[in-house]
Amino acid sequence: MSGGVDSSVTAARVAASGLRAFGITLAMWAGSRETLRDRGCCSIDAVDDARRVATALALPHYVWNLERDFENEVVRDFEAGYAAGITPNPCVRCNQRIKFGVLLERARAAGATHVATGHYARTGRRGSSVTLHRARDARRDQAYVLHRLDQHQLRRAVFPLGADESKAEVRAEAAALGLATAAKPESQDLCFVDADLKTELRVRLGGRFAPGAITDIEGGVVGEHQGLPFFTVGQRAGLGIPPSRPDAAPRYVIRLVPDSNTVVVGPREALRRSTTVASSFRWVAGPPPQPGTRCEAQMRAHGEPYPAEIEAVDDHEVLVRFDSPVDQAAPGQSLVVYRGDEVLGGGLIRRAA
Repeated sequence: MSGGVDSSVTAARVAASGLRAFGITLAMWAGSRETLRDRGCCSIDAVDDARRVATALALPHYVWNLERDFENEVVRDFEAGYAAGITPNPCVRCNQRIKFGVLLERARAAGATHVATGHYARTGRRGSSVTLHRARDARRDQAYVLHRLDQHQLRRAVFPLGADESKAEVRAEAAALGLATAAKPESQDLCFVDADLKTELRVRLGGRFAPGAITDIEGGVVGEHQGLPFFTVGQRAGLGIPPSRPDAAPRYVIRLVPDSNTVVVGPREALRRSTTVASSFRWVAGPPPQPGTRCEAQMRAHGEPYPAEIEAVDDHEVLVRFDSPVDQAAPGQSLVVYRGDEVLGGGLIRRAA
């Protein structure tokens, strides 16, 4: 129970089912117990909101401190990724390692058999395997950030909101039940980022970045950057370089080159890639598909899915070829492949061409 409307309605539906249940709110980032402003989860006001909802539903409520686990499993990976010049996705890692990792195992030790969350996603069955599917409301779908859950985790995951038509339905249900979170606004921020991301990275990565050259795609120097962690592939704003001429086309970050500490910029066309290679791939249910399998590939949590083909699969990497060139392939982000509404699997983008 994060203290938001989604987990509140999830708790209400579990309570209404008659199953024995208890609510858990996590303290996951350093200082969360002292932070007063609402960050969407983990803060004092979020804990209070979750506790009020649990009381209204007659559910026992506990706060579990997972700060050390969150620091070791999520924050350090986040910092290391940015320091290395890639763009990590901490929410994917948090769901795998914390919410359906440490939390699930502690909940089972406390007597629970399943963990229900407010994620907008669905599960299904194919033979003895559990499958993962998009939510019915595509605008709210969160299956992307759950793609690394294994069969052990999916068998114990419950997503009561996945079949809802819209977020408006969830808010209306919360209001009808008189839950304190019915009209609570959503937070889009990372739960452990106190300020804007650039300021946060400057503090966290002190001594792990250095100024370097910004070059065009021909190698000519067009400016200087203050550190690779402050840039990501596809970025347009905040490059800190003047236009080459008043009528010049906008320039985008085309790639980051850690070996030379260089940011390469160019026109949007230079971003377009036909293939993407992803490593550490995890297939959700069953063996890897055969090369030639048609799919849709998505490279952002709320990004567009693109028609594609799985061209090559081995033990370490998967090569996906898009029907038409795409421009969102940022190393470190997750490449997730779907067949219809089913999540086939996903991995970390390493390179694109």
